[in-house]
Amino acid sequence: MSWDEGHAAWWLEEVATDPGYERDVDPLLAAVLPAERPGLLLDVGCGQGRSLGRYGATVGLELLPALVRVAAQRGPVVQADLTATLPFGDGVFAGAYVVLVLEHLIDPTRLAAELARVVRPGGWCAVVHNHPVLTAPESGPVVDTNDGEVLWRWGDYLGEGWTDEPAGEGSVRFHHRTVGQLLGMFAAAGWCLEEMREAAAGDPDDPVLQAQRSIPRLLAGRWRNGNPTRPGVKE
Repeated sequence: MSWDEGHAAWWLEEVATDPGYERDVDPLLAAVLPAERPGLLLDVGCGQGRSLGRYGATVGLELLPALVRVAAQRGPVVQADLTATLPFGDGVFAGAYVVLVLEHLIDPTRLAAELARVVRPGGWCAVVHNHPVLTAPESGPVVDTNDGEVLWRWGDYLGEGWTDEPAGEGSVRFHHRTVGQLLGMFAAAGWCLEEMREAAAGDPDDPVLQAQRSIPRLLAGRWRNGNPTRPGVKE
């Protein structure tokens, strides 16, 4: 399943105005960003550009032309396929952030390696991800009708798979990976984990979601580029 211009229309109509970004996603990203952020940053999968310039001088990277056009009104944006070689030189960026993107890629391994290439040694990468307990196929809350206790059905957490969610007239695919697979992928690319957080999400005034506040729905981490021997970088 690939993203197309139909997804761009859905994004601009529904996702761009989703209050969950300001309520849940933005604070979690801010919590894992380094306190000092000198240098040029890369916003990977920047969408309509809502975060461009928020954390410092930033270049956006986006696949869909319609979203690139909107984002370009807020800052510099480059159109590119996130699963291919990124159109930047080695060590161009001081840091990068990837928000709710990796779960939509069939295989984000190359992106993790490319980020290690375009971010300078000692630079950082921050990620916000739908929590793997949420993306596991057939996972979801189970409510005990006797006492209202909310439990969680793990689904096939240790397996591989995906779920498709409605998106306008089409759907969006969420690829499932365990926490261990995510950590291992970044480690293999030379990234060193510095911080990781888990968080609930959803309108706290919604009684159904409020009962699930003990269940993590978002995962965030910050890695440091610790591989000075990768191709193109001199020791």
